Amino acid sequence: MANFAETRAKKPSEAESELDEHTIDAGVAVSSDELVDDIVEAQDSATDGTLAWKQPLPDGRFADRELSWLAFNERVLEQAEDERLPLLERAWFLAIFASNLDEFFMVRVAGLKRRIATGMAVTAASGLTPRQVLDGISVRAKELTQRHAKVFTDDIAPKLANEGIRLLHWADLEKKEQGRIEKFFRKEIFPVLTPLAVDPAHPFPYISGLSLNLAVMLRHPNTGKEHFARVKVPPLLPRYIAVDASGKPRRPEDIGSEDLADASFVPIEEIIGQHLDHLFPGMEIIEHHTFRVTRNEDLEVEEDDAENLLKALERELVRRRFGPAVRLEVAEGISKNVLALLQRELGVSAQDTYILPAPLDLRGLNLIHDLDLPHLKFPKYVAVTAKRLARVESATPTDFFTAIQDNEILLHHPYESFSTSVQQFLTQAAADPQVLAIKQTLYRTSGDSPIVDALIDAANAGKQVLALVEIKARFDEENNITWARKLEQAGVHVVYGLVGLKTHCKLALVVRKESGSLRRYCHVGTGNYNPKTARGYEDLGILTCDRNVGQDLTRLFNQLSGYAPHTEFHRLLVAPREIRTGLIERIEREIENKLAGKDAWIKIKCNSVVDEKTIDALYHASQAGVHVEMVVRGICAIRAQVPGLSENIHVRSILGRYLEHARIYAFANDGDPDIYIGSADLMHRNLDRRVEALIHIEDPEHIERLLDLMELSLADTTMSWHLLADGTWLRHAEDDAGRPLIDSQQVIMNQTRGRLSTR
Repeated sequence: MANFAETRAKKPSEAESELDEHTIDAGVAVSSDELVDDIVEAQDSATDGTLAWKQPLPDGRFADRELSWLAFNERVLEQAEDERLPLLERAWFLAIFASNLDEFFMVRVAGLKRRIATGMAVTAASGLTPRQVLDGISVRAKELTQRHAKVFTDDIAPKLANEGIRLLHWADLEKKEQGRIEKFFRKEIFPVLTPLAVDPAHPFPYISGLSLNLAVMLRHPNTGKEHFARVKVPPLLPRYIAVDASGKPRRPEDIGSEDLADASFVPIEEIIGQHLDHLFPGMEIIEHHTFRVTRNEDLEVEEDDAENLLKALERELVRRRFGPAVRLEVAEGISKNVLALLQRELGVSAQDTYILPAPLDLRGLNLIHDLDLPHLKFPKYVAVTAKRLARVESATPTDFFTAIQDNEILLHHPYESFSTSVQQFLTQAAADPQVLAIKQTLYRTSGDSPIVDALIDAANAGKQVLALVEIKARFDEENNITWARKLEQAGVHVVYGLVGLKTHCKLALVVRKESGSLRRYCHVGTGNYNPKTARGYEDLGILTCDRNVGQDLTRLFNQLSGYAPHTEFHRLLVAPREIRTGLIERIEREIENKLAGKDAWIKIKCNSVVDEKTIDALYHASQAGVHVEMVVRGICAIRAQVPGLSENIHVRSILGRYLEHARIYAFANDGDPDIYIGSADLMHRNLDRRVEALIHIEDPEHIERLLDLMELSLADTTMSWHLLADGTWLRHAEDDAGRPLIDSQQVIMNQTRGRLSTR
């Protein structure tokens, strides 16, 4: 059989050529038509009768990871552009877009630049060279950030003004308002500002990542000599200063709902900019401009060489603040001289410079979203207690151990309450004198976590408590170090997992003495033990006392805290050893069933799909006629709907008021559905460099419920984005008659309330 490297001329992606517009939008190096040509050519040249689904797959069959991520963030932006959504929620999506992009540059772009600089970068699985990917990111990110700014200035800000929430520039304020803000400036802002001059005695100051700054050009009135200075906007000051209807300025959190009518909000950097004469008395202010720097903030800790991982990580956190700059954002109107000075001193190229309308850093819209204006937000939803934890209304607290003994309990957050299920389960276990031990993984948790408090209470009560704290959870490192020390001080056994692997699985194990024997109660979930994010992240979990699950968790915790490299499991698939191979085995079983005329399909819901081996298995399944349906929120490297390769693969993406975070892997299994839920996405880091766990679902009612959830998410009547054959995403929000499609999250909220009303 001919090899694709022989049947095709050298691709443009193999040379340092410029990317065309479609490649940048779709993140692909090879068009769908070229893929089809490759497949047909290989089939024509096959002489050994090899079945199509067993033939080698063509180059260019993967979308680029980084450009696919930008396509995901574009979907977030499209939420902000959707005029059917409540106005403050649209502003919130603008803030999410900005925050997402910050992290993307701090980690992904910074990492790509570092690999290019050290000569370690290799051509991506998509076929795009590192330089092409970087160029594509620059083009795409600049297009999206301009669009992002335009939505705010031309659409959302004017509509907020119509509702009495005016986001104004300094020049838009009346003289009376300006005068009152000047007094506020002198009292509340001026004392905490620190101007930094640049001259032979004062070198260019260090600009911290994501800080908002003013670049100021000054002239000495006597010598006429010009000077540069930088003024940092202190991060502890509010992003906007509120001016109520009476003209009184105050911090936004101090303004009551009764004062919101006709309130104005002024970016704090504009207030500082208008009062620079207070900071530089006697100097002439020539010009001032806002700017912002993004730095490489990814961490690198050599665990093998670190005697104490905690201390090594703390040292690296200090170094993080001094990472090289990877992006410079400046406000429109900046002079060429000041821009050139910033680029030179920060080591940033024109490609990495983003010139945007003021105000910069629209993450500050979170503050506006938090205003007490319910008519401009999604209708309030109060999570209900899971059905099997609250069969009847009673003043007596639920006995979790009895409830779990009766049946396994499937939880779906945030529709079903995290606080009255997982959180209360652990709190009850900590207080129960019959509980002897609690073991738990902690990847991310909140600063005032009742979960941590429960573990401390359990330790204080003399129970054996093990907390596996993943202190390398990105951007939560400092928080997790704090809680690790607090737990240790309380007598909790704290471990940090396996060297070289992040512990990302979501597990809790409670050992209880009952009638002279021990029973193990378990929770396996798809989301973090974080009560705050559990109110906004869509996740699944299982509460069970199944003997096999209890054995599995006992073995896994022993593996994580001690030495047990060859552990076998009953109902769990555990990475890095088993998840990829386990999923591929099940994909191949569907192929065999399809070829044998049996019922065969695959349904997957996850956050990201990048792993090439798993994707190739899905391509083979499609070629064999197996229908593959996927719901992917974020990165997706699959090329769907390509004839001969993936015409049986359909990919949807759903974004809404809640962040879709659950992972479901479902297989037809000839009419006996085989379903797993858990913590792992189809990414190299999840399958190779993390400890992840998927649990097999056995309760028929739970299987039906999860399949119903997948059907709802995948239905053509549900609002979603569809991945097209050319690699682009198309939003489906209306039917042919122009009527809005179903909001799947609203449907689930209604169904969950319905279950409550029928108790």
